[in-house]
Amino acid sequence: MPAGFLLSRVLLRFEQTSEDLLGDLSAAALTPDGSLWVGSDEFTTLERLSPVAPYVYGDHRTYALDEFVSLANPEDEIDIEGLDYAEGYLWLTGSHSTKRKKVKGKKTAKDIERIGTIKRDDNRYLLARIPIWGGELLKSYVEPAQPDHKRHAACLRQSSAGNLLIEALADDNHLGPFLSFPLPSKENGFDIEGLAVRGERVFLGLRGPVLCGWAIIVEIAVEESEAGVLTLKPIGPSDVLYKKHFVDLNGLGVRELCFLGEDLIILAGPTMALEGTMRIFHLHGILEQPSDSLSSQDSDDLEVLFDLPLTIGSDHAEGLTLFPCLDHNPALMVVYDDPNIARRSDAHSVYVDVFRLPLPLPLSGTTDM
Repeated sequence: MPAGFLLSRVLLRFEQTSEDLLGDLSAAALTPDGSLWVGSDEFTTLERLSPVAPYVYGDHRTYALDEFVSLANPEDEIDIEGLDYAEGYLWLTGSHSTKRKKVKGKKTAKDIERIGTIKRDDNRYLLARIPIWGGELLKSYVEPAQPDHKRHAACLRQSSAGNLLIEALADDNHLGPFLSFPLPSKENGFDIEGLAVRGERVFLGLRGPVLCGWAIIVEIAVEESEAGVLTLKPIGPSDVLYKKHFVDLNGLGVRELCFLGEDLIILAGPTMALEGTMRIFHLHGILEQPSDSLSSQDSDDLEVLFDLPLTIGSDHAEGLTLFPCLDHNPALMVVYDDPNIARRSDAHSVYVDVFRLPLPLPLSGTTDM
C-alpha cells in the first residue's frame, strides 16, 4: 500500500500537564474558531489548545466534563475515543466497552485471577454534545440571533444496560451476542473508537467486533427529549433506531472517523493490542445510504488512501481531524497514543503529524473547514 506523504508536524504545548495526558491522546477535533480540542482515554476532561505561532498550539485550558454533563462516577475514566464538531456542538464518545484487569507482575496466582476478571465502567457509556460559543464550552446558552433557541449540554440517556444505544443493539443479530457476553475491548469485543457527526446523524466506528474481516460503522439519529437528555430517533426503513454499515478494511477495525464533504475518512487499525498496520480509507456517499450497507474495495464506494508509518512500540494513531496545511485544504492531522520519545520537545509538548490527502479526491460535497 502507498505510504502517507508527511506535509508537516504541529507542536502541541500543554501547561503543567501530566505524563499520562501526553502519552494517551486518543481524539482530536478542530473547531471553526481555530481551537484544537483533544481528549485522552485515561481522563475525564477535554483539553483546548489555541494557535500561538505557525504550526504551534498552546494557551492550554482544561475543561472538566462533569461540569457540563452528568457522569456515573466523576472519578472513573470515560475512555474518550472520539471527538467531532458539528453545528455549534463539540461531540464526544466513550468506548462503550468493558475491560479486563491487567497483570501487575507481583504474585502469579493473583495475576491469573486478575486476567479472569472483566470490569465495566459506567462512564464509558457516554455519548454527549456540548455547546461552543466564543471558543468556550458552555452548559447552556441562548443564541443571540435566535433568542427563543436555547442550547444545552446533553448526553444520550443512560440506563442499566449502559445507555439507549446499548439497549437498541441488544437484540441485533450481528452485535447483540457481543453485548450479551461482554468481551473486553481489544479482544474483538464491542468497542467504539470512531465518531463523526452531521446534523442529528451520528456515525460510530467500531474497533470491534470485526466479523469475517468486515468492520462496522453504526449510524444513529438523536434528538433532545428534554434539557440535557438525548434520545434515539427512528432512522432507516421500518423505523429502526440504527443502521449498520459494513466496510472491508482488510480485517482491521475502525480507530477514528472524520467527515470529508459527504464522505468519511476512516482510520483503521488492529482490533487487538498489537503492533500492526494503521491505514487510511475513503468511504464515499455514506450520507446517501437509506439502510444497512456493505462496501467492499471492489466497489466504487471504498478505497485505500495510504498507510501510516509503523513504529514498533510507539506512535499508535488514535485521533483524526481535517487540518489546513500549506496549500492543502484540507490535509489530515493524526494524533498518537504512546508517542515516540522523538516527538517530545520537552516535558509538556508533543509533535503530531499532518498528512497530504491524495488528490484528486472525488468529493461528493464541500469540506467543513
